[in-house]
Amino acid sequence: MIELIDTDSAQIAAEFVRARRRAGSPAMGMVMTLVIVVDEDVAENAMAAARKASREHPARVLGVILGDGRGKGVVNAQVGTGAGETALIRLKGEVVKHCDSVVLPLLLPDSPVACWWPADPPDDPAADPLGALAQRRITDAASASRNRNRALHQQCSGYSKGNTDLAWTRLTAWRALLAAALDQHPLKVTSASISSEKVSPSADLLAAWLEDRLKVDVTRSSSDGPGITEVVMETKEGPIRIARPDGRLAVFSTPGRPDRPIALKRRELPELLAEELRRLDEDDVYAATARRLAKTAVPS
Repeated sequence: MIELIDTDSAQIAAEFVRARRRAGSPAMGMVMTLVIVVDEDVAENAMAAARKASREHPARVLGVILGDGRGKGVVNAQVGTGAGETALIRLKGEVVKHCDSVVLPLLLPDSPVACWWPADPPDDPAADPLGALAQRRITDAASASRNRNRALHQQCSGYSKGNTDLAWTRLTAWRALLAAALDQHPLKVTSASISSEKVSPSADLLAAWLEDRLKVDVTRSSSDGPGITEVVMETKEGPIRIARPDGRLAVFSTPGRPDRPIALKRRELPELLAEELRRLDEDDVYAATARRLAKTAVPS
């Protein structure tokens, strides 16, 4: 990593070129730019997760730390290369109010841009100066510093094309199993229930998805976790149940058939991020689920 003090976008871009030359690779084969809007205390973990995700999606990763907006504008950066290119950019002073003017010249030309808030996102990511630069805007209500359920409702209420949340990404395997269960057992579901940790944005989204798709009432109950521990869909022939009490192995139960174990491990952050970077078009199913959840009461 090369440290640049009191720098600007032109010097950061020039350092990217020098770093590529030192690596002996004038073209890194990067396919996108990932902008991470992050606080100082979580910057290291966020950048590490992005670097791991970049093994699947070679990217220019721009971490942006927005400091105190008072006083003279100062831009400091740490620049390096790996699977792609990385820069951790710290902004202070007047330039914080114009952060997009620093980031815009560093975006890869003619390639997509994703923006990720690992912790507390803006209420409207699409209207945020950095979010407005991106085709994909990734939030994570489960990492909000306070009132995670309210944070999720805010994101759903302010949904715009290209928005997504990692609380939804965590449901990919659950949704696939539930859909497959109904394909194998084409039974009419009369009601459903979800057990999870008391505060679980993913469980809120799963309930909204089941309500939207099955047109049934879905009840929530609390468990010790981790995460979602059980989903039950009631039918006239008996319940279809997926129970995962340990966060790793689930038991799949269906009417008239023996129970069977299914791997359903909770996924790590780099894997979740990599999944979201695979698609930059609108997720229509998430959009419908977000609209459904936005109509429900906000949990206290």
